[in-house]
Amino acid sequence: MATGGRRRASSRLAAGLLLASLLAPLTAAQPWQVCGNNGSYTANSTYQSNLSQLSATLPTNASRALFATAAVGTVPEIAYALALCRGDSNASTCESCVATAFQGAQQQCAFQRNVAIFYDDCNLRFSDQNFLSTTNNDNLIMTMNPQNVSSSVEVFDAAVGILLNAISNYAATNSSRRFATGEEGFDRSNPTIYGLAQCTPDMSPADCRSCLQDIIALMPQYLSGRQGGRICGVRCNFRYELNKFFTGGPTLRLQTPLAPAPAPASNNATPMATPGGQTRNKKRIVLAIAMSVVAAILAISMVCLCFFMKRRPATEHVSSYSVNPEDTESINSLLLDISTLRAATDNFDESNRLGEGGFGAVYKGVLPDGQEIAVKRLSQSSGQGIQELKNELVLVAKLQHKNLVRLVGVCLQEHEKLLVYEYMPNRSIDTILFDPEKSKELDWGKRFKIINGIARGLRYLHEDSQFKIIHRDMKASNVLLDSDYTPKISDFGLARLFGGEQDESQEVTNRVVGTYGYMAPEYAMCGHYSTRSDVFSFGVLILEIITGRRSNGSCNLEESVDLLSLVWEHWTLGTIVEIMDSSLRGNAPEEQMLKCVHIGLLCVQDNPVDRPTMSTVNIMLSSNTVSLQAPLKPVFFIPNSGTYSNVYSEPYPTASQSSSK
Repeated sequence: MATGGRRRASSRLAAGLLLASLLAPLTAAQPWQVCGNNGSYTANSTYQSNLSQLSATLPTNASRALFATAAVGTVPEIAYALALCRGDSNASTCESCVATAFQGAQQQCAFQRNVAIFYDDCNLRFSDQNFLSTTNNDNLIMTMNPQNVSSSVEVFDAAVGILLNAISNYAATNSSRRFATGEEGFDRSNPTIYGLAQCTPDMSPADCRSCLQDIIALMPQYLSGRQGGRICGVRCNFRYELNKFFTGGPTLRLQTPLAPAPAPASNNATPMATPGGQTRNKKRIVLAIAMSVVAAILAISMVCLCFFMKRRPATEHVSSYSVNPEDTESINSLLLDISTLRAATDNFDESNRLGEGGFGAVYKGVLPDGQEIAVKRLSQSSGQGIQELKNELVLVAKLQHKNLVRLVGVCLQEHEKLLVYEYMPNRSIDTILFDPEKSKELDWGKRFKIINGIARGLRYLHEDSQFKIIHRDMKASNVLLDSDYTPKISDFGLARLFGGEQDESQEVTNRVVGTYGYMAPEYAMCGHYSTRSDVFSFGVLILEIITGRRSNGSCNLEESVDLLSLVWEHWTLGTIVEIMDSSLRGNAPEEQMLKCVHIGLLCVQDNPVDRPTMSTVNIMLSSNTVSLQAPLKPVFFIPNSGTYSNVYSEPYPTASQSSSK
């Protein structure tokens, strides 16, 4: 289902919600029911007889797989029924609950032909209309705990969203029962959140995910700040509480710090649990780019990198690692004099200000040799230590590639911390690509050059540099263009670096950071990231460059259409040319553009294993003889709320933020 369509579906669902309040979990003696208004039947009628047959057989059938459907009779007296038991129920509990549900439905909605009834352990619907032929999640009820949370509502809602999205994704894609549970822990002073998500087992993964996302999208409007709540429909449901309400261990166990906003990762990375509750505690060297000053230098697309050494005692600081003499020489070669930079920027005159980020302002400057530069002036309150900054610069100096933004130098004088980068006159791709007039500057030759350059830069980061580097925030605003429209990957503030072993190039994080619309499904939902996560983002970038359309993952506008859905629809219909950027139509080799779309779709496959490596992408782009496999339909869509995940990203200054230079 396209995201725009899903938003409209969610609106219709919201209109049909039956609201209720609960102080304790629903029990078999306390059902909630939706009585239909499309007709009734009479005592001893054929329809009642058909219901009786269903009530005699459906409970037993449901107990075998915790789910059953059936139909008895002929039109117009035919009776259809569906029963779904909670995935952690046993056979006897399921059978008893469904039998009770038939009795309760006929008591609470006497002689109604269309009834849905919900208990804690099961739900049942019967009707004289064939609702079994669709996966519509109608007859919704919502229950809530009337008590509000004591912590920040915004943070709590975000945490609930992360948990529900994670278990919903697992239920849709990793469980034949379409059922998953989870728990999310905070620090000792805050409660653990428990969650459950379920679909009927006959639904496809895509339909299950879409169904759950529809009802999760209603949470901010109806359940914000509540200590517990659930939304149940005939086809799917979710629930969360501060007390454990399901049996057995959780399918997923998440460890998420309770904080009002995402911050750069700390030097002691907490391992996040994987499905089944097992944590990854490998002792290995993990290099991470996460220090606050680095994360904030997006405005000039800095490439500063810090790292994690092997796990050490809490008293040992990461900056204590030694710098060899060769590295010290490398640092010294980057040192610039404060007087040189003051002269280059007219003493940081406001007329030279390009923009400002969270950690300081960015200024344009010109060195005595005529080289144009961008100078990031860190604020005095920045927590970055000089020694730590030098250590990071050792790594930065070793990253040299045509398609990475180049560090020119650093100045650490007079209490100033100044980082100097090459100046990018054409700024970031998004400032041109999504502007109706400026986009005409990007003919197909320039766009194909940009696609190839990004691919080469990512290959270097993933495979050819000294360490394997996962960028984690590849997007149009983080690719800058020089005067010749050569692309330069920037902003390594969210990146992660790994040692040289191939199997070390993946990780699980306890904080999902990045940008909606570009985030791979396994990362957005479960925190799993790898080089294939960057490949997904690169695929989105290709499709944006060709279509000139933004990938609006959060869909804030009613008329917005998910880019991946739109491209797939036209790809399957053979009408992909219709959604290419209008300036390209008739002015570019159609076969080459179609190949790029094909590669883009391969890069955004739902399963990371199905995505190509960047070295393979480079081969695909440069060869006319390589046979491309058929892509599968992209099935991942971001929920309609920015509160469900901690997203941190600061764009390169746009025209509205900066003076024209």
